[in-house]
Amino acid sequence: MTPQAALLDDLATLLGKGGLLTEADDMERYRVDWPGHHGAEPLAVARPSTTRQVADVVGYCHRHDIPLVPQGGHSGLVGGALPDADHPELVVSLERMAAIRHVDPINFTMSVDGGCILQSVKDAAEAADCDFPLSLGAQGSCQIGGNVSTNAGGLNVLRYGMMRQLVLGLEVVLPDGRIYNGMKALHKNNTGYDLKQLFIGAEGTLGIVTGAVLKLFPRPQVSRTALLACPNVDAVLELYALARRSCCDLLTAFELVPRTCLELAMEAAPDLRDPLDAPAPVYVLMEVAASGPLDLDAMIETLFERGFEAGALTDGVLAASEAQARNLWHIREAMLEGQRNRGEHLRTDVSIPISSLSAFHQCASEEIQALCPQATIIAYGHIGDGNLHFNILPPPGLGADERSTLLHELEERLFEIVDDFDGSISAEHGIGRFKQSAFMEMLSEPEYDIMRGLKHLLDPRGLMSPGRILPRPAE
Repeated sequence: MTPQAALLDDLATLLGKGGLLTEADDMERYRVDWPGHHGAEPLAVARPSTTRQVADVVGYCHRHDIPLVPQGGHSGLVGGALPDADHPELVVSLERMAAIRHVDPINFTMSVDGGCILQSVKDAAEAADCDFPLSLGAQGSCQIGGNVSTNAGGLNVLRYGMMRQLVLGLEVVLPDGRIYNGMKALHKNNTGYDLKQLFIGAEGTLGIVTGAVLKLFPRPQVSRTALLACPNVDAVLELYALARRSCCDLLTAFELVPRTCLELAMEAAPDLRDPLDAPAPVYVLMEVAASGPLDLDAMIETLFERGFEAGALTDGVLAASEAQARNLWHIREAMLEGQRNRGEHLRTDVSIPISSLSAFHQCASEEIQALCPQATIIAYGHIGDGNLHFNILPPPGLGADERSTLLHELEERLFEIVDDFDGSISAEHGIGRFKQSAFMEMLSEPEYDIMRGLKHLLDPRGLMSPGRILPRPAE
């Protein structure tokens, strides 16, 4: 029996019927992520159904020096979960581990499997008259383990924080196959190092998240959604400050939507209509929600009055029903599809101090237009947490090589500007493989030494998601 055949035979025995995929056609969908990036064909796809099976597979790989990469819902944007082309890897998919383990509406917690779909978590929380506030465009397919491993953000960060703030406990299979069980549903626990934080945002390089204890909140009883028109990004920031003060900390989302993005959304979804009578340079899509019988309309009316008086607001519409609110939020979803329909483009995920967003937006726009006047800039994002998706559509008609070279040059210049503003090149998408080069250039020596030390401590053989975040050690 060849070593490859022996490997597959052993894994099949560990996982049982349906637990291992080895045929190319069956493995094809594990090679492609949502943006359309392709990875190599993996050694196989392991599909464990229990934490014990995950541990058995990882322990086997550790003993036999087999590199592996955990994979969730295929919605990553930086290539971190795609199998490597240069070093054959085993894909470990948690799609068969999708159970809601326990919901505690008094403790406001929920325990789930790592492969549980985010939408399933949100539905289970709602059934218990609670809310799990993480909200992403990919929530119908992304998995909790992936959300934890990438420290997912989304639309509601300004009120509830990122995934790091929503996790109370974790269960993780370590790179040697041991199981770290930190599934305590405690809101306060000050006993030594907070080990779970090591794995949140680690992108699967330090272990595989097989379970999580999540923090729940009271389910909103009332919510209001509005689309507001503003003359420029400066006005958006002024309106944001007014909204934080006018809405009594009930603001859950405050999204910048340039006119270009609205047009992309209507292009991708022909059923969408321009929500206001006259076009504006930029819009804000905002939501306010409360779990008690508060008069949100009065709060928003006060915001409208203050916004008009300050000149930060020129027009606006307040959704009068849930259907109208869904239509407004459909703009935010459809504009992503509109970008993808335009083909390969520069997709970034930068973070800037909120007070510097307008200056950064102006500086970056001017620099990019000077480098490529025909490029289309699409800068939108989560104003309330300083996360701007500064994306660039290249001019049409470029060849593949010419387009890739241009996008790389534009990204390099954009990241230099981000650094000038003391920002981050990744607010929520992570580093993976695609942003590793830029990340390493900006990493200080102490930061690198600490990260490398953690990686070596937990994964001395470098078998767990090798080459993600940090480069592979020289062979």
